[in-house]
Amino acid sequence: MNSASHFITFEGPEGSGKSTQARRLAEALEARGLKVKLTREPGGDPVSEEIRKIILDGADRSVVDRAELFLYLAARAQHTEKVIRPHLQDDFVVLCARYIDSTVAYQGYGSGLDLDLIHRMNSLATGGLVPDLTILLDIDVEVGLRRSAAADQWNRMERKAVEYHERVRQGFLEEARLHPERIFVIDGSQDAETVRDAVIRHVAHRLGISV
Repeated sequence: MNSASHFITFEGPEGSGKSTQARRLAEALEARGLKVKLTREPGGDPVSEEIRKIILDGADRSVVDRAELFLYLAARAQHTEKVIRPHLQDDFVVLCARYIDSTVAYQGYGSGLDLDLIHRMNSLATGGLVPDLTILLDIDVEVGLRRSAAADQWNRMERKAVEYHERVRQGFLEEARLHPERIFVIDGSQDAETVRDAVIRHVAHRLGISV
């Protein structure tokens, strides 16, 4: 990775505002003259977007947990190799809504698959690429799900039981506790402008630029 490049991910439960805040940060950084690549997971690459349709858009809930894990990892391997690494090598700040921590939280804590195995498979899928910074937007599960429903963004994952989403949220918070040097937690239940300002302040501090 070149010295001018940075890899920043946004994580959090459903409805926490990851895509919105990633977009707003992209606008703020571009206004400061930085090259920014805004992307998402699953997706960000034509192959990965096709996998996204299988994972999220289908009404069929019969995808088993292990298959779901492999689908996410396949999309991530393609996305990392074709999108994230090339932009980092070209001195971009890469902003990604969801990445490795989502798999740990959803398929690990949520679905109960082996966490050590998921960490190893994440490393294999990404070639060991870990974000420089992860913004975790924390929010009460039921509040977040209501936000998603109101925005007409309900997908297969969001239709899972509330108890599942509670385990996912606790997984994110546990990962933040384990990796405080990388994961910065912001209260995602605040209004969008307050969250935006907090995100920009923290990222500006990490990048050493003025706000």
